[in-house]
Amino acid sequence: MPPRFFVDTPLSKPDLSGTDLLLPPSAARHVQVLRLQPGSPLTLFDGSGPEWQAEVVAMGRSEVRVHLQARQLVQRELTQEVTLAVVMPANDRMDGLVEKATELGVSCIQPLMSERSVLRLNGERADKKQAHWTGVAIAACEQSGRSCVPKIAAVKTLAAWLAELPAPTTEQRRWLLSPTAAQPLKSLNEATARQTLVLSGPEGGLSPAEEQAARERGFLAAQLGPRILRADTAPLAVLGWLALQCL
Repeated sequence: MPPRFFVDTPLSKPDLSGTDLLLPPSAARHVQVLRLQPGSPLTLFDGSGPEWQAEVVAMGRSEVRVHLQARQLVQRELTQEVTLAVVMPANDRMDGLVEKATELGVSCIQPLMSERSVLRLNGERADKKQAHWTGVAIAACEQSGRSCVPKIAAVKTLAAWLAELPAPTTEQRRWLLSPTAAQPLKSLNEATARQTLVLSGPEGGLSPAEEQAARERGFLAAQLGPRILRADTAPLAVLGWLALQCL
């Protein structure tokens, strides 16, 4: 399979076949690191869905020019939209969560801060982390074959995010991962819904007041079995289970 590269140049138009494109610096660096040469095939995507088969036509010191050949409509997304609203785990675990969630087909990741959060971000630091996690998601799309890049939303407090949520509809089911006073996840999967919103807390769990606030916004408490999973494991377990349901 030819190497895949994300480009921030719009590629959604179907009439680009036969045109040349100067790769943006990030993609050009990757092409050079892989030591691709004129005539080498590659695949390009802009995150909107379609992908293009292309060929390197010229290599410069800092520039790479490619020739667009054929546009392909691929379907590698889940049959439902899954949003993970996660209270950010500490250290580098959020990076791994974003990477694996992207591979598993997540549509959106909403980073949150709660009462018991260890990692707290705001202002410029939060913006930089959002951009960094978007880069992690893009790299995971390049590796996994996805052509739709999941949205990494801006960091918010759990209270503010819950307050902004619209009223629940029949199109969306809302699950709160909780080890206490919860139903088995399997028992909540009977309803037909096009969207699933999963809320997962930090290592110490959400406070009772936070869990109650989530329930008041239409979340049903779900448990994942007798073991207590880490904050970066629990949402991925649910996502993987949902992805298997979509096969």
